[in-house]
Parts: sequence; structure tokens; C-alpha cells
Amino acid sequence: MAQKPVREFFVKQLFAKEWDRYFTRLNYQFKSVLITPETQIEGILKANTWLQKDNLVVKPDMLFGKRGINNLVLYKNKKAGDVVWDFAKKWMKEKSKNETVLKSGQKGLLTHYIVEPFVPHEQEDEYYIAATSQGLEDVLYLSAAGGIDIESGWDEKVTTVFIALDDDEKKIKDKILKGLPKDVPTAKKNIFADFATQFYFFFRDMHFAYLELNPFVIKGKDLFLLDAVARMDDTAEFVMKEKWGAVEFPASFGMNKKIPEVEAIEKADHISGSSLKLSILNKKGRIWTLVAGGGASVVYADTIADLAGVSELANYGEYSGGPTAEETRFYAATVFDLMTREKNPNGKILIIGGAIANFTDVAKTFEGIVLAMKEYKDQLKKNKVKIYVRRGGPNYQEGLKNIKKTADELGLYIEVYGPETHVTEIVRLSVG
Repeated sequence: MAQKPVREFFVKQLFAKEWDRYFTRLNYQFKSVLITPETQIEGILKANTWLQKDNLVVKPDMLFGKRGINNLVLYKNKKAGDVVWDFAKKWMKEKSKNETVLKSGQKGLLTHYIVEPFVPHEQEDEYYIAATSQGLEDVLYLSAAGGIDIESGWDEKVTTVFIALDDDEKKIKDKILKGLPKDVPTAKKNIFADFATQFYFFFRDMHFAYLELNPFVIKGKDLFLLDAVARMDDTAEFVMKEKWGAVEFPASFGMNKKIPEVEAIEKADHISGSSLKLSILNKKGRIWTLVAGGGASVVYADTIADLAGVSELANYGEYSGGPTAEETRFYAATVFDLMTREKNPNGKILIIGGAIANFTDVAKTFEGIVLAMKEYKDQLKKNKVKIYVRRGGPNYQEGLKNIKKTADELGLYIEVYGPETHVTEIVRLSVG
């Protein structure tokens, strides 16, 4: 399961979409907008008239926490008191001008903000709930003391409920009822227990890997989601397309925006039954890889960094899980395209590696790489690319034979090795 963070706005939007299906005892009025550089302000104001009527709260929505500690939550206007739309708009514009440095050391430009009505409440109205997946069980965390200080005195404030994957609905409800924090007010115990139970079912059914509300506020029969953090199981995107809608998995704050080629690989990965992953570490790097298998990709990356230096490693990624020849061709062609855009006076190195496949047909995947080699033969020659191959698994001999024959016919430098050669030996051979 791959866990990918999503924006707070997406989480609250999904709650609102599924609210009537899960949370019948409480009311939730979804009032939230996401402001980005592409937002058409006039359209947002027209569709959300409350923006120019209510007192507002504004926060960056860019996958980092402790926004209050970093003075990045606007809920008071020192001059006028309440935060009105014009003041909020001015604040966002000012914050977006220059790079923001967090107390953690992360830095980057603020581009996305979530804007909502301010909810007046007392501290005793704040609660905490979170759920996460841990192997063969899920874990639910509950507290009657939500807010930014939840981590202080965690063991005293938070109760933990372990839910086995084969627990039936009755058993889950019983576990949650028994695991309620003792300091939940008597008048709210039933409401809290019911919400916690349905929260868990929502977490499970929507394929969250982690979901946290801190805090949420209960006032009578009204519930307010003041803050939300979540990660999704992105392997479920295909089956959850209708429920999730247009979900975005943005890069974390401070990280470079993904280039179109990487985004294209991600899209291919989402619709494929195999695994296709690609990250560009240094587009000017001399050593590029086409590695089969997640474990092998780590081994090769570490070995290259150790023998040649981190700065020489251009990319990190994997193709695995039995990709088709066409999927492998697309993946290899993307790597060839990126690696031949900038020349290196010493030429470049391409390592096509992997351990010993269990079920992936090596000949089939190499067929895709061969097609990409033919497509990019001129660019590979101009960049003086030397290719080193090490592979084992079903039909590996045929695969090695075909890729060697093709490279020779195209006039490309290549060395091929089978499972008799140590998995990382070609790194040593390639870097001399």
C-alpha cells in the first residue's frame, strides 16, 4: 500500500459528500474553499456568498502541520478584530510573495490556502480522533482534549482502540464504546461513540491509510471539522474513482514541482496492475537507472551513491509486478528522453538492473526496453551512453540475448550479465 498525503480541503469535501451515508446523528455544514493561483475569485465569491458575510479563518493547505506554531493561521485582524474577505485576500497575497521558512527548516512558496468560517467555541468543545492502518489491524485514537497540545501528555489524554480486520460491526462498536476516553462529558458520550464508530467505517471504506481530525468540535447536534490531516492508499484510486472524484496527490511543501514526465509515469502507474515509479534526483546526473523491483532500486541507488557519489545519480524508481511490453517501453522511453536532454563530456551510464524475478517475464519487459532503444538510438549515441545490464528470472536468457543483439545492431555500447553476477557488480564495472 502506497500512502500519499492529500489536502485538508479534499478531506473535508469527501466528508461532506459522504456525510448522509455515515453520520446521521450529527449535522455538518460544509463551508470551505481552496484558493490557488488559478482560482477565479469572482466565481468563488458568487458560488460561496458566505465568504463576504462570515468571519473567516485562513490557513495554507500544503501538506505541512503546526501551522499555528508557525504563525500561519489567520483568525484575528489586529486592527479590526474579525477577519473579513478583503483582509483575508490581502493576507494571502502578502504571504505568497516571498519564500516561507518553517520552524522545522522546510522552506518554499505558499500557493494554496483553505478558507472557512470562524467557529466560536470553548476549549472543552474540542475533541481528537485519528485512525491508521498497521499490518493486520487498524488503530483508532480518541481524546476529549483536542487541539495543538494533544502531543503533550499523549498517554494520559488519548485512548487506543485496536480493530482486527475480521472484526464484525457489532464487535467494532463494542470495542469503541469500551475505549471511550473517561473524560468525555456524560451528555456527549453517546454522540461521541456514534461519531467515532462511523468515523472508523468512513476511514475504512474510503481507503484512507491515515485520517486525523484535530480538533473537531461538537456543539449540540452540530459538528465542525476545524482541522484535518490524511493520507490515502493510492493503489485504490482506480476502484475509488467515483467516490474520490478528481483527487490530487501534491508534492510536499518545499519539494520541487513534479515535471510532466514524472506525472505521466504516475498516471500510467495508477491505471496499471504493475508498479511504475520514477523520481528525478539530478537531471544533470551522469548515471541513470532502469531497475526492476522496489528492493533492487534501493540497493542500486545506495551502491551508486557509495561508489560514484550522490551527485552522479540522476534518477530513482522501479518497474515491477509484471508490466506489459508497452508499459515498459513507455517507462524506458521516458527515462531515455530525460537522460539525453543534457550532454556530459564524459558520456553517460545506463544501468538496467534487477535481482531475480519471481513471475515477471524478463523477455517481455526487455522487449519494451528494446523498442525504446530503437526509438532513441540517435540520442543515446550522441550522449555516448554506455549500457550495463544485469538480470535474472523467467526467460532472462532470451531477454539478455535480444537486448545485446539490438544494441550491437544499433551501434550502442552494452555489457550484459545474468544471475551468476552479483546484483550490484555492474555498478562497480560501470564506474570503473
